[in-house]
Amino acid sequence: MNDTKSAAGSRLVAASLIVAGVIHLVPVTGVLGADRLAALYGFPIADPNLVILMRHRAVLFALLGAFMVYAALRPALQFLAFVAGFVSVLSFFWIAWSVGGYNDSVARIVAGDVVAFVSLVIGGVARGRQR
Repeated sequence: MNDTKSAAGSRLVAASLIVAGVIHLVPVTGVLGADRLAALYGFPIADPNLVILMRHRAVLFALLGAFMVYAALRPALQFLAFVAGFVSVLSFFWIAWSVGGYNDSVARIVAGDVVAFVSLVIGGVARGRQR
């Protein structure tokens, strides 16, 4: 019975990291250019400096998302993946809340991060119960 509970807990931890990882992979399409960034964020990004920064942001989110998905299958990396995921979503919540006035596209990103956060909480609790 304990093996069954342990296996279910391991699957839940992995699934939570995969969900959060995939959510973090969504912005990777922004690396394709300003038009794709505008579609993601709901406003034109014309300044070349901002295009560079936002495309680089897309790469960094892809790295984080890929790491979380990889860590789902590597228990030794899961704690670090949870920490990175929580830092990502909580910092975004804080920034969005402190700045305010964001558009509907950014509100959808906030909602996506709520899903990632809930997934990370569920997976983090499951991982904690395994210990």
